[in-house]
Amino acid sequence: MAFQGAFAIITAALISGAIVERMRFGAYLAFIVAWIVAVYAPVAHWVWGGGFLAGDGALDYAGGAVVHVNAASAALVAAIVVGPRKDYGRHAILPHNVPFTLLGAGLLWFGWFGFNAGSALGATPAAALAFVNTLLAPSAALAAWTLLDMARSGRVTAGGGATAIVVGLVAITPAAGYVGPGSALALGALGALPSYFALILRARTRLDDSLDVVAAHGVGGATGAILTGVFADAAWSGGPSGAIDGNPWQVAIQAYSLVVVLAYSGAATFVILKTIAIVLPLRNGRRLEGVGLDVAEHGEEAYTAGDGAILVQPHGAVLAAALDVVPVGEGGRP
Repeated sequence: MAFQGAFAIITAALISGAIVERMRFGAYLAFIVAWIVAVYAPVAHWVWGGGFLAGDGALDYAGGAVVHVNAASAALVAAIVVGPRKDYGRHAILPHNVPFTLLGAGLLWFGWFGFNAGSALGATPAAALAFVNTLLAPSAALAAWTLLDMARSGRVTAGGGATAIVVGLVAITPAAGYVGPGSALALGALGALPSYFALILRARTRLDDSLDVVAAHGVGGATGAILTGVFADAAWSGGPSGAIDGNPWQVAIQAYSLVVVLAYSGAATFVILKTIAIVLPLRNGRRLEGVGLDVAEHGEEAYTAGDGAILVQPHGAVLAAALDVVPVGEGGRP
């Protein structure tokens, strides 16, 4: 129960990456409660609880469709409904701290061993296989991403490397206990390609998906799910087989399960958000977004410039003080 609860909340957390800096905290809390009950729980049952997708033979070892494609479909709809950040597309939005990004990617990779190997629900050969594959696939994705970066721009970036690791982790998730180590390397390298170009394409659109949930988790998860249908090997998993192991229909079953999850998650997310918007505004005003939702929603800041500080005051006083701040001008003071 606790393990499945952790899966549920990390799926909802992924959606937050597409609406960060603009959705009101209260509306977001209402949304994730409704979404977990109305979207995540049914999809998890369909795949892992003996539901119709499991009965149809869909393979999803640790959440390619249930977690990543499910969240990405919801994230896409949420980003469109909520809208872009007020300054999106007007200036470059740069990473705040690249070392922290790399630290986070390392912690994520470490935690993913529990995510995938733990899905065996025991210290079993399947858990060992999933653990090894969770090491190998992101390594292959990182190597492939590096080569793509070198070919495209002549440079390799740390931020790109962190993204590559996440994409590799996402891609191996549905296949972790169903494929051999060699196939995990191939799956990780192949899984990097669609996500790499999806990120480039997204940057040319007006879709403000802040953490590229759609490109990394949606495209990566879908690619991994399809490739699970290609590489699944009964000799390693003791059960299902894929196209390489003589069952070409498994690819079609995987694609069918993805279409079902994408359609249901996207449609249900739209209905939930529109229903919440009747009762609670989804966004603060543009002025409060300019001040920052750390201040507007929580009365604090994660980072302050210079010797600035926000004093502990009643909520209304914090907002009033924040709204009195004006930009530093020539010869002026904030």
